[in-house]
Amino acid sequence: MGMTIMTDGLKGLAGSSLRTVLGKAAATPLSGALWGALVTLLVQSSSATTMTTIGLVSAGLLTFPQGLSLVFGANVGTTGAGWLVALIGVRVSLSSYALPMIFVGALARLMGKGRLAAAGASLAGFALVLYGLTTLQQGMGGVAAHLHPSDLPAVLGMPEVGWLSGWFGLLVLVVVGAVMTIVMQSSTAAITVTLSAFYAGAIGLEQGCALIIGQNIGTATSSAMAAIGASATAKRLALAYILFKVIAALIAIVSFPFVMPLVRGAAEHVGGVSLLAAYHTAFNVVGVAVLMPAINPFTRFVEWLLPETRSALTRALDPAALENPVVAVEAVRRTIALSLRTMCPKIGAAIAGNEAAASGLSLAEPAAALRQARDFIADVSGPPDSESEDRRLTGALHALDHATRLAETAGEEPEFPTARDGEEEQRAAALCAEAMDAAVAAVDDIAREAAFSAAAAPIETLQTPAARVALARLDHSARQLEQLKRAHRGPTLRKVGTGGITVDQALGRIETVRRLEALARHAWRASARLLGEEAETPAK
Repeated sequence: MGMTIMTDGLKGLAGSSLRTVLGKAAATPLSGALWGALVTLLVQSSSATTMTTIGLVSAGLLTFPQGLSLVFGANVGTTGAGWLVALIGVRVSLSSYALPMIFVGALARLMGKGRLAAAGASLAGFALVLYGLTTLQQGMGGVAAHLHPSDLPAVLGMPEVGWLSGWFGLLVLVVVGAVMTIVMQSSTAAITVTLSAFYAGAIGLEQGCALIIGQNIGTATSSAMAAIGASATAKRLALAYILFKVIAALIAIVSFPFVMPLVRGAAEHVGGVSLLAAYHTAFNVVGVAVLMPAINPFTRFVEWLLPETRSALTRALDPAALENPVVAVEAVRRTIALSLRTMCPKIGAAIAGNEAAASGLSLAEPAAALRQARDFIADVSGPPDSESEDRRLTGALHALDHATRLAETAGEEPEFPTARDGEEEQRAAALCAEAMDAAVAAVDDIAREAAFSAAAAPIETLQTPAARVALARLDHSARQLEQLKRAHRGPTLRKVGTGGITVDQALGRIETVRRLEALARHAWRASARLLGEEAETPAK
């Protein structure tokens, strides 16, 4: 219970910082692994790091190999809790210190708000962990009176144990350790029990190592269950996580007969509890060291096992991204940009009358993607943590609204009026086609995954020089079309009175210009909002 409360408090205290650090950390596989370990050590939850990483990969903020390096590091960082138990928990009774800390932390959690409440939860959770360790230590003292290492299967490395019976005992305890983690749903809790049992004399050193191998495998079951019904990205990271655990465990099992004599020799100089914690860390580090050089082939293998089946437009809308509202907003922004980059060339081709380019023109897929983005962002809970994140959310909502209106104005099977006999109508069509082309150029960078590599950067930094030039072109075309629409209606209707055109022709021309102006306006406003511009009215 203490670990759960502390983890929730630390996640709340970190706010979007967790996403910021992870988004910047994975520049290389090695730095990703180091930062994944550090963040997990601070947050004390590999699940928090893994789920945030899944959201970042799903939103396109990280590539799959970058996300995998963070997950590798998280597996090393989560072993830090074992060191807390080994160095403090089983050696010192901290209950007298823990109870006042629980009181102060709970009071801050109940009466405070925001980060103060999160800090209070973190303190109370940490104190509960300390109190729980003391209670567990006392309980294991009673267990040791009834349980002796000889009551458990003997494993390789123990005195007078045969090869066959030693292997059998090793595998049995590995399975027992995995079951402990599955039942407790926490490898930290299971390993804490093992360390406390060894300290109390209920199990031997070799038996403790065997249990730890199984407990390390057992953590993969929660990821496997979480991936049921999830997106391909979540399933890939869950599968990679499971494969990593299995590979690390296989290495530990195969090397067990050779490592145990070294561990037994070190026990003469180092405490056994510290050795168990070191063993837990060591074989996770070895697993990372084995897979890290082959991370690219490993990711390709995982992607081959689980190919992506979703549309490229909605791939970012991963339910895992909802765990972090900031990441969820970025996923929606990416979906909008991809939808605009898909729609605008098709609309421009239809306006220009390019039959070859406009073939198969249906906008059903981007229109459906925008509807999914609207449903997705409706599930985001919690207000933004900062003013910049509030601007991002507001900009994303504006962009989604205008992109949706663009799709509705064009229609899923767009057929544009051919009433362009007049010079003004032809000029309007040319301006709108130019606007569609500029919109594609404006959102091109933001639609590509590389544009999201700096997830924590302010909105303004997403405006590359090319995007700013394209946005200026788009602004100019929309402004010209707005002026043309205002000047076009009156003279066109007057031509009916002079007999120049029929009523139907006049209304058709007005509708053509009105529709072309609406398309350019919505494309401009959606693009501008994605790039951080206000874009409420055309620039003068």
